[in-house]
Amino acid sequence: MHPIERLRFVARASGVSQTVLVQETAAALSSFGDDPQGLVTACRRIVSRQPASGPLLWLTARVLTATDPYRELWEAAGAVQGDATPGELVHALPGDARVVVLGWPDQVSTALARRGDLDVLAVDVGGEATGLVSWLRRVDVEAAEVPVEGLGAAVAVADLVLLESPAIGPHDFLGVAGSRAAAAVARHAEVPVWLVGGVGRLLPARMWEGLWRRVGRSDEPWEAEEESVPLGLVDRIVGPGGPEPVAEALRRTDCPVAPELFKGDVI
Repeated sequence: MHPIERLRFVARASGVSQTVLVQETAAALSSFGDDPQGLVTACRRIVSRQPASGPLLWLTARVLTATDPYRELWEAAGAVQGDATPGELVHALPGDARVVVLGWPDQVSTALARRGDLDVLAVDVGGEATGLVSWLRRVDVEAAEVPVEGLGAAVAVADLVLLESPAIGPHDFLGVAGSRAAAAVARHAEVPVWLVGGVGRLLPARMWEGLWRRVGRSDEPWEAEEESVPLGLVDRIVGPGGPEPVAEALRRTDCPVAPELFKGDVI
C-alpha cells in the first residue's frame, strides 16, 4: 500500500484494533523521515481523524518529541506489537469467575479466549456482543449475550467487571457507552472493576485533555459511542505488568506532551 493510502486508511478506519492502527500508522509515517513539516502535518491528521485512540496519540507524540523520529517510530510500534497485557490478564483472572464485558473489547477478548473456565456475560453495546459470544463459544468458552437493558442485573450477579479503554487520563478514562453505568453498579454491588489498558494508553493530563476535547464534543452525550468514566470507580488497572492499584499504574504513564498535535483539526 502506498504511504499516502496507508495514511488515509488510518485516518478513516473504524472497528480496527489499536495494534493494527499503530502498525499501519508507523508504516505510513516512515515515509516522512526527510520531511519534518510533512511529518507534523501527517501526525496531526491521524490523531484528528482517530481522536479516541490513546496508542496513536502516544505514538505520534513520541515521534514528534524524539531526536531520532524514525527510530522512535519503530521502537514504539514494536512495543505495542509486543504488548504483554492480554497474557498478563489471562494469568490474573480468578478461576471459574462470572465476568461481565461490554461490546467486543479487543485485549479483553483475546485473554478470555484462552480461559476455558470462565462464564462471560457480554452486554450488547454497539451491536457487537452477538459476534463476541459466537466467537468465544467456538473456542469453548461459556458466554451469553445480555441486552443493554440487562446491564445492571448482569453486573450485580458477576464476580468481576472487565472494562477496556483506549485512553486513560490522570482522573478519568475513555470507555464505550455504558461503562460508567457498569462501573457504578459494580461499586454499589461490591463487584470489583478491572480496567484493561495496554501499552500507549496512559496519558498525562495535557494529552488527555486534548483528546477529550475532541472526543467529548457532543450536545447529546447520551448518544455518544464513548464516554468519560471516573477512575474512582476502578479497582485495578491491568497493563503489561498485570493488575495494579490505580495510583501505582498511573505512575507508569510515559506519553510525552506534544501540544503541536492539537493546534487545530486537520481535515
